[in-house]
Amino acid sequence: MAESSNITLQSKEPSLGQIQIAPEVLEIIVGIAVSQIDGVNRMRGSISSSVNELFGRKKPLSKGVKLTIVDDQISVNVYAYLDYGVSVPKVALAIQDKVKQQILFMTDLALSEVNVHITGIVTEKTESGIDPNNLFGDADPETPENEDGEES
Repeated sequence: MAESSNITLQSKEPSLGQIQIAPEVLEIIVGIAVSQIDGVNRMRGSISSSVNELFGRKKPLSKGVKLTIVDDQISVNVYAYLDYGVSVPKVALAIQDKVKQQILFMTDLALSEVNVHITGIVTEKTESGIDPNNLFGDADPETPENEDGEES
């Protein structure tokens, strides 16, 4: 999670006052931006977010995002699972571009770096060819058989 101190934007009109943004807002912006990219299956979450989802609570939008602020330099680490068959470098570059673009557009802040961590590949679920009612592939028990074991 991000630090608890807010980020103060430098205003061109100092007489209007200060604008402060909570780091959690930046994490949410990054999370939404990453989830909109083709090839991203889901973001990596913590155990607590997984338990919250299990109990039907709302999915956190900042899941899989870690924000670090050091000496007014903002860096973002994104942890994502990708779909099987996508080009990992292309999707990772798309994540970096989209995150930098959305943060700059929405907050007028420039990120010093966007680190993308691919934590896994998610394959499509395939239909099983095994019938759960007939695990061993035996003949249909409802079909009548004669004494020789052949179907009639």
